[in-house]
Amino acid sequence: MAKRGNGEGSIRQRKNGLWEGQYVSGRDESGKLQKKSVYGKTKKEVVEKLAAITNDIRTGLFLPPEKITVSEWSDVWTKDYLVDVTDSTVNQYKYQFRVHILPELGSVKLQKLTGAMVQSFYQKAQTPHNIKVDGKTIHCKGLSPKSLKNLHGVLHSCMDQAIKVGYIKFNPCDACVLPKVVKKEMNTITDINQFFDMISGEEFENVYIFAVFSGMRQSEIIGLTWDCVDFENRIIKVDKQLRKDHGQAGEEYKFTATKNGKQRIISPAQFVFDTLKKEKAKQAKNKLMHGEGFSNKNNLVFTNETGGHLCGGTMYDHWKALLKAHGIEKNIRFHDLRHSFATISLENGEDIKTVSENLGHATVAFTMDTYAHVTEAMRKRSGDRMQEFIERARQHG
Repeated sequence: MAKRGNGEGSIRQRKNGLWEGQYVSGRDESGKLQKKSVYGKTKKEVVEKLAAITNDIRTGLFLPPEKITVSEWSDVWTKDYLVDVTDSTVNQYKYQFRVHILPELGSVKLQKLTGAMVQSFYQKAQTPHNIKVDGKTIHCKGLSPKSLKNLHGVLHSCMDQAIKVGYIKFNPCDACVLPKVVKKEMNTITDINQFFDMISGEEFENVYIFAVFSGMRQSEIIGLTWDCVDFENRIIKVDKQLRKDHGQAGEEYKFTATKNGKQRIISPAQFVFDTLKKEKAKQAKNKLMHGEGFSNKNNLVFTNETGGHLCGGTMYDHWKALLKAHGIEKNIRFHDLRHSFATISLENGEDIKTVSENLGHATVAFTMDTYAHVTEAMRKRSGDRMQEFIERARQHG
């Protein structure tokens, strides 16, 4: 038999039906070849696993399975295996590892990571605790069920890839039990006149109006640029958002693609464009007032007094303070202004497909599920209108 070099594998079917592929990962201290195995339900699956491993061995990316840690593997995974994922999403994944996963599990050998260890980590992550990140101790107030679900999704995907390349035989995350995610209560604007009275004269009055009557996400609003606003044809192009980049310690705001990666065109009411004209005039006034101290280098529609971008945290604080000042006890989030747009649109007869497109949802089904309470009431009113039609028809029959 010819001498087999590092990474060259052989494949056979075992008596239990599983396929096994063997490869040479290197030599031990005595010079003896070290053979490792990967397994799969089909020969094709094993061939793909071996191909990935042998390629990594040839290119120097391969790490001995028994030595690689969760931290080392997460670096490889985020760098080499997320080729079809947007940069902003990769940065979100890196943030999850850097801030939550690695401080607790980073030093654990990949092959030693168990479901019980991951479950224990999940339990701790839900409670207030201190963690060390980038040499600093920070306080974590505990992850919500939804945040934990997102964290679990990242770690699970990372471990799935480790299975595919033959580093581990099973996914330790599969054994974990997650808390039930309860949808946050949707508190929309029900009295539009009260809304106008409340925001009148406020610093972000135009932003609030735009949010309620455009349906755009907060990150899309603060990232909207004037070149995307067409006053003449009354259309707005939504092609980006401005978000915190969690990939680095500084967490600076950066432009990224929209949530679903697609741009959309919306045609709000003329009232929205009149509001934008007011904002343009306000911006010109601020520029005149601050002179060289005003800099809107990104051509943003909504800025602070000196032309800088708005921050999500600032918007949150101002909105909460406004609700409190007017004695509104309902927990209406800034995001609920977007929900208000959808509810108002549907209640005024807009078709669900158009509303879904305006909101930038991935599917109409998602929109219908999100606003089921509204569409259910609309269906009932539709039935009532049909009953009225039948009664009128029979009266004149």
